Amino acid sequence: MSTGPAQLPLGVGLRDDATFGNFLPGDNAALVAKLRAQLDDHGEAFIYLWGAPGSGRSHLLQAACHEASDRDKRALYLPLNDLGHFPPHMLEDVERLDLVVIDDIDQVIGRKRWEEALFHGFNRLRDAGKRLVIAAPAAPRQLRVTLPDLASRLTWGVTFQIQRLDDDGRFEALKLRARVRGMQLPDEVARYILHRGPRQLNALFAILERLDHASLTAQRKLTIPFVKQALGW
Repeated sequence: MSTGPAQLPLGVGLRDDATFGNFLPGDNAALVAKLRAQLDDHGEAFIYLWGAPGSGRSHLLQAACHEASDRDKRALYLPLNDLGHFPPHMLEDVERLDLVVIDDIDQVIGRKRWEEALFHGFNRLRDAGKRLVIAAPAAPRQLRVTLPDLASRLTWGVTFQIQRLDDDGRFEALKLRARVRGMQLPDEVARYILHRGPRQLNALFAILERLDHASLTAQRKLTIPFVKQALGW
């Protein structure tokens, strides 16, 4: 296993834009603060966060890894939606890392080898004084964990439910993402995209990326007529 902060197994990388500075906290300020402080001397040993798809789970997990890298700490990001079909060898020697971040743990729940590997990895991280973050679409007690010891471990840490942004928050998040990309997004265009587009933020951000490329290619400013044309709305 490579232990460099940006060297992750099996080709899994971090999105450059998945940072804390590019995340609008809304009602999740306490969660973001806990994640940012996790590598401090008195940071939380284990954080469990859950929320519906599109709520920002994966963004926050990758942001935690970026934060670790910025602090010269060794971090590992394991999205089990992508890696869960592999054997759990990637959990070997995790205690050598400073931070282990596991996304979509629900994808391997009910599989004996994975549950046992997670349980033992959890214990080794705890004994070594290292940090762990786990995320899923559901709270720990709602997962159908078959290994009782693992079910118990998942309730040990501080648990947060990611709160969805309201309409004002989604507007601010869209404007923030546009600023980060260097885009000029007028308020009326942002409101039009929110009114016409999907509810999930990740889908809205994907639309913003499409519009960024389209406006650069066409050398056009973002206007409502141009958005309609570019997206076929």
